[in-house]
Amino acid sequence: MREAVSRLHLLRSRHAAEARGMLARAGFRSQDTMVRYLFARISLPFVFGVAMLADTHVLHLMPLPPHWGLLPAMAGVVFGFYAPRIYLRNAADKRAKQIQLGLPDGLDLMVICAEAGLSLDATLVRVSRELGNTWPALAEEYGITAAELTFLPERRMAFENLNARTDSDGIRGVVNTLQQTAKFGTPLAQSLRVLATEMRNARMTRAEEKAARLPALLTIPMMIFILPTLFIVLLGPAAINVIDTFAKH
Repeated sequence: MREAVSRLHLLRSRHAAEARGMLARAGFRSQDTMVRYLFARISLPFVFGVAMLADTHVLHLMPLPPHWGLLPAMAGVVFGFYAPRIYLRNAADKRAKQIQLGLPDGLDLMVICAEAGLSLDATLVRVSRELGNTWPALAEEYGITAAELTFLPERRMAFENLNARTDSDGIRGVVNTLQQTAKFGTPLAQSLRVLATEMRNARMTRAEEKAARLPALLTIPMMIFILPTLFIVLLGPAAINVIDTFAKH
C-alpha cells in the first residue's frame, strides 16, 4: 500500500491534506492509517466495479436485470470512491458526539483540579488519566493537548490544534475560556464552573427538544400501524353482524 501511494504521490496531494484533518477528527493518528485510507480511495472503486461487473455477467448473486448493462458496475465504482470518506465522516461525527457528551464531566474534574492548586498542564494530565475509562476520546484529546503545551513554542498553538482535531463547539468554548483566563487573569475554576453549568443546561435543552419532537414523529407510525388495527378491532364485529343480518334476508 505504501509503495502504491508513494508512486502516485498521494501523500503530497490535496486529498492527503484534507484526509489528515478528517483522520485526526476520527481519532486515527498514525501514518499507516493515512496510507490505508489513500490506498482505499484508489483501490475500492476498481474492487467494487469489478465485483458488480462479475456479479452481473457471471455470478448473478443479486437479482439485477441483464439489460442494465454497465450501470451496476458504474454504481459500484462511485460507491467505492465515496465509501472511505463516508466511513471516516461517520467515525468523526460519532467521536465528536462522545466528546460533547463527556465534556461536562471533564470540566467538573478540571474545576476540582484547579481549585486544588494544580496548573493547567497538570490539570489536563490528571483529567485525561481519570477520564480514560469513561470518556476515552476526551481523555485522549486532553492528553495530547497537555503534551503539546510542554514543547510547542506558543501555548496558543496547542489550543488551535485542539480545535482543529475535534471540530466541536464545546471544545471551542473551553479553548476560548482558557485563552481568556490566561489573557485577562480571571480565576480558572470559576470560569470552568460557569462553562460546565452552561453545557449541562444545553444538554438538558437538547434532551427536552428531542422529547418535544416525539409526538410529531409518532403520528405517522400511529396512523399507519395502530389506527387501522384499532378500527378492525372496534368495527370488525359490527361489520360481521351487519353482513350476517343481510345474508339472512
